[in-house]
Amino acid sequence: MTRSQRWSLVGAGALLLVLFEARPAYAMHIMEGFLPPFWAAFWFLLALPFWLLGLRRVQRLLREQPELRMLLGLAGAFAFVLSALKIPSVTGSSSHPTGTGLGALLFGPLVMSVLGTIVLLFQALLLAHGGLTTLGANAFSMAIVGPLVAWGIWRGLRGNAPLALVVFLAAALANLSTYLVTALQLALAYPDAVGGFVAAFVKFGTIFGVTQIPLAIAEGILTVLIFNALQSSAEPELATLGVLKGAS
Repeated sequence: MTRSQRWSLVGAGALLLVLFEARPAYAMHIMEGFLPPFWAAFWFLLALPFWLLGLRRVQRLLREQPELRMLLGLAGAFAFVLSALKIPSVTGSSSHPTGTGLGALLFGPLVMSVLGTIVLLFQALLLAHGGLTTLGANAFSMAIVGPLVAWGIWRGLRGNAPLALVVFLAAALANLSTYLVTALQLALAYPDAVGGFVAAFVKFGTIFGVTQIPLAIAEGILTVLIFNALQSSAEPELATLGVLKGAS
């Protein structure tokens, strides 16, 4: 990693910390006890197959390629730090970067479903962000849908567009898709008294968009910087994963 790259990473990180400093008294994503029992259980059941397949993928990865442990830890730490930076948004929720796009590009969406859920679990237990009853809903939006969107963009555009642009779009749209799903979850649980689900979804999605669009742009830029640094410092690992194959 060159000196200019190091300073770029430090500067971007400092900028994010200043702009999106965590504030108390708001839960990350959907807070503990906010969802009715039916919807809390529904999202747990929907997330369960991804967790089971993801655990098998992680076990296989660590068994066959133990040298990737450090990179796997980096992907998890990146998601933990970014998703802990939050600002108040819709009642019972908040907006923040997700950090799941990077791990999805490196290891795929199934691995990231496990890493992202562990991140959410630790934050619920240690930081009182989110909750245990809402873990399924939060995991489905941030650890499952977000990585799937990032991975789909990565697979679809890699080799057909500049690499930096592909990484940016994957990370930024993974962030935005997370909050579209969160808006959907809240609208299903609390439909508008007059307009029903559609009106509630529009309301929640619009409010989220005010804070989430600039956050998604910032996350996309930071993810590009981190990815560029990994190309210099972890090229053998990226080659092992096939990440650089077809890059332009």
